[in-house]
Amino acid sequence: MYLLDANVLIRADADFYPLNRIPQFWDWLIEKGGAGDVKIPHEIHDEIAVGTGRLAEWISDHDVKSALMLDEAPEPALVQKALQDGYQAWDTSFNDGELMKIGRDAFLVAYGLVAPERVIVTREVSKPSRKLGNRHLPDACDDCGVRWTTDYEMYRLLDFNLNGK
Repeated sequence: MYLLDANVLIRADADFYPLNRIPQFWDWLIEKGGAGDVKIPHEIHDEIAVGTGRLAEWISDHDVKSALMLDEAPEPALVQKALQDGYQAWDTSFNDGELMKIGRDAFLVAYGLVAPERVIVTREVSKPSRKLGNRHLPDACDDCGVRWTTDYEMYRLLDFNLNGK
């Protein structure tokens, strides 16, 4: 199962597959969500839904939510593990400001920790020298033993194409 970071959907709409121009992509996502291949945790969904515009409207649609929403709550112990191992929360300089920078990424890592077949999908790139709240999602995943990939790799592996085949 692929778990999407908010930036995957935000950049897809803004840069590559605008909702109003390439609806086939968004239909494909709904199809993959319904099949259980792609999901969005509540915390990530809410990051997008609070906005305005077509993406916020799309992700708030009942059918979209039914297909894409990951139907589980985060396990507090796994969120804590994600913070400690992935974002070095044990460091004495870790504070509320650092936690705000991380945002909801620790939840995404925690959902990835639930099962080894889960893969986090993000547009972020690895920057292993970054620390605390400046850590990038791929590095937090690596430090926690969670698999991750890019959006384009997921599209390739799940065979997204505009031919409808």
